[in-house]
Amino acid sequence: MTQTQAPAGAADRHDVIILGGGLVGASLAIALGHAGLRCALIDRDTPADQRQDAFDGRGSAVSLASKRVLAGLGIWDAIEEKGPILDIRVSDGPSRLFLHYDHRTVGDEPMGWIIENRFLRRALHKIVAQTPNVDWLAPAAAAGFERGPGWVGLTLTDGRRLTAPLLVGAEGRKSQVRDWAGITVRRIDYRQTGIVCAVEHEKPHNGIAHERFLPIGPLALLPLEHPNRSSVVWTEDPAKVADFLALSDEDFAFEIERRFGPWLGKLSMVGPRWNYPLTALMANRFYGDRIVLAGDSAHGVHPIAGQGVNLGWRDVAALAELLIEAARTGTDLGSPALLKRYDAWRRPDCVGMLAATDVLNRLFATDFPPVRLARDLGLAAVNRVEPLKRVLIRHAMGVLGHQPKLVRGERV
Repeated sequence: MTQTQAPAGAADRHDVIILGGGLVGASLAIALGHAGLRCALIDRDTPADQRQDAFDGRGSAVSLASKRVLAGLGIWDAIEEKGPILDIRVSDGPSRLFLHYDHRTVGDEPMGWIIENRFLRRALHKIVAQTPNVDWLAPAAAAGFERGPGWVGLTLTDGRRLTAPLLVGAEGRKSQVRDWAGITVRRIDYRQTGIVCAVEHEKPHNGIAHERFLPIGPLALLPLEHPNRSSVVWTEDPAKVADFLALSDEDFAFEIERRFGPWLGKLSMVGPRWNYPLTALMANRFYGDRIVLAGDSAHGVHPIAGQGVNLGWRDVAALAELLIEAARTGTDLGSPALLKRYDAWRRPDCVGMLAATDVLNRLFATDFPPVRLARDLGLAAVNRVEPLKRVLIRHAMGVLGHQPKLVRGERV
């Protein structure tokens, strides 16, 4: 490992400091720790508070590419429940024209899985605790930042000081690390609110993910492992959200059923409801002086395609591969050339996904009749072109283009 000059009196030196212990930060720590790099993983939240037993309705769409990353890190088998996505049905409001994706078009594996966030967190925490070379500091928070020749340093609120050649920001959209690096972001406010919950339904979902586009935004019902239970992501006008959230469970389920249609029979609520404003952001750079960004610290997209955390796990795969290669060759882990390679590798994927989700949301958010007719005919036309559908499916699965070894199912 390249040696760096740390400040006098530094108490704890690492190869990499990761600020943010969520799905992305913890996965990166596991990848680097197994490769022999000493990491400090700093998380503001108490781990026990994140490992709740109660079902809360929140889940993530995990693509095939992300499954390969998690499997390569030993995390996949530790996840308790996974709801496979075998088919995707995209419809435009009441139109009879639709787009249907079948996983068998491209192979035997599901296109993805819907996994409750509680099961993802449990699995990650279990594997982090077993990973060598990872100092998991939680709950902990950064109180100060400093930088010198060949090193960056953090002072934690409890007084501990950490130094390393590289600091990774993986703490989300309100990133301290991004601010320290002086990296600006471009933001999009969609003036939409996402309502997240879960429902039980009379008919089994059969592994089909439904996305119905409505004038205000998409309504998605996503299959959980239980055959009669789905996760709901409902896009709504912010001015109406408070009234919907005030409804009884029965009336709230009826509102979802009224918008979704009769495909799954009568719906009933399971667990609480959550809501958050829908925005997007893209950092103008993914790196600074001995600083690099991953996950939502670098980019955030509209949830219309469920790709947010999948972009983050592809960040993990690319950054881990570059850092492990650098460590093996004795290259400085914070060198500008290495961080530029990461930025050049990841930016096209992230910018492309932001653009695609932004265009889709805007295209389907208008009820202007000529536009509606054109997009419905477009859905029907794409549905008939199997080669194009295969490309779109593989794009959604995250396996197109030059992908890191972990995404390809290879060892780093």
